[in-house]
Amino acid sequence: MDVTDQLEDHQARCFPHLLALRMLARYTPEASLPWLAVDEVTRATGAILAEVDAAVRAVTADGPAGTAGPGIFLGVRLSRLAAAADDAIAAAGAGDFTQLRTHLRRFDTLTAAIWAVQDASR
Repeated sequence: MDVTDQLEDHQARCFPHLLALRMLARYTPEASLPWLAVDEVTRATGAILAEVDAAVRAVTADGPAGTAGPGIFLGVRLSRLAAAADDAIAAAGAGDFTQLRTHLRRFDTLTAAIWAVQDASR
């Protein structure tokens, strides 16, 4: 399996989790069970972070020896994605659905940006 196939597999495995987060981002602020939101955000962001991390490793492992290539850039993006996940989990835990929506949108945007960089680096 080449890097392109690996990236497509990682992206495909992220899609259901991204959909769940997008649905939460549209959810009303009057949610009666915020602890369910914390569980879902934690589970979905964790799964996405694992897939993105594996995809970053696949891209960076395939690069020429002795060059950073997109690895440093993707590593920084991955750190920003993890921070957005932490912020979303904290907002869900606080029951702040306005902030949760903001952080989930940022998480979604950062995920899309990482996939775009990886697509360009193939």
